[in-house]
Amino acid sequence: MTERPPHHGPDGRFRIPWPLEVADQRSGGSIFRWQWERMRNRRAPNPPPEQVPVVPHAVAMPRAGDEIRVTWVGHASFLVQAGGLNLLTDPHWSRRASPSQRIGPARFQEPGIPFDELPPVDAVLLSHDHYDHLDRATVERLRDRFGAGLRWITPLAYRAWFGDLGVTNVTELDWWGETKIGEIAVTCAPAQHWTRRRLKEMNDRLWASYALRLADGRGIYFGGDSGYFRGYEEIGRRLGPFDVVMLPIGAYDPRWFMAPAHMNPEEAVRAYRELGGRGAFVAMHWGTFRLTDEDPLEPPVRTRAAWADARLSERDLHILRHGETLVVEG
Repeated sequence: MTERPPHHGPDGRFRIPWPLEVADQRSGGSIFRWQWERMRNRRAPNPPPEQVPVVPHAVAMPRAGDEIRVTWVGHASFLVQAGGLNLLTDPHWSRRASPSQRIGPARFQEPGIPFDELPPVDAVLLSHDHYDHLDRATVERLRDRFGAGLRWITPLAYRAWFGDLGVTNVTELDWWGETKIGEIAVTCAPAQHWTRRRLKEMNDRLWASYALRLADGRGIYFGGDSGYFRGYEEIGRRLGPFDVVMLPIGAYDPRWFMAPAHMNPEEAVRAYRELGGRGAFVAMHWGTFRLTDEDPLEPPVRTRAAWADARLSERDLHILRHGETLVVEG
């Protein structure tokens, strides 16, 4: 049965159709419990930069040919070069994932592509409004560099936020809504998450993942930020198959608190299989900012183990280093 997209309730906020709890709707007592546990339990130290290295990128200048090139900037930020276009996902070039650059989670490592080395960017795919995915300073830098021609594809209810920054080339999509960027068809797809940037906000904006279909039939899936949910089979059935699948593998502990909003590695591998179980699996949402309590270097280890347990092809698993470029030949 087709899942219905979220709708506005009487309070004007988006509601999720799956019977799963949205993390930030939990009580303040739960947040206090998490912080208390964090103080009591000894956590692994943050990794030094050499453990999350930046490697030379292989960005095509100004654009790629028939191949698909995916370069990991860090966290959920990728430069996707496909179909003759350059696309960014959840672009973030600031030092901190925070409303303030004085406090908050800081990068372990510099972005994998220096901002000044970006090729001409045609469009940006935005999954949701959290500070580790929607960074105001980066939006302003992109606006100033690429001008009004840069197109922003967002879920519902972002136009006003961008308008306050003088960005008006915004296309809002509901789940299953579609638009085109050049010859690439872009479909906004479900995700299991939530939105909030200020205390008085709660799910005032929608959250999403995206599926891209190139003119030659190849497909790309960007999972955004999501907990595991039962919608992946439907996404794969309606929008697949995919040649590249970008899924989050980090920010999952403590499980009792993070499960509704963030997949762990085992769930990410399950989601990949339910999306169709083919194409390049590209890991993201790890090794850039420390947002939760697991060892920051644990997600790749568990992902490789889960991949092996599922007896999937080793050549399809890609845990990129910052700046590393995956090339998928046409």
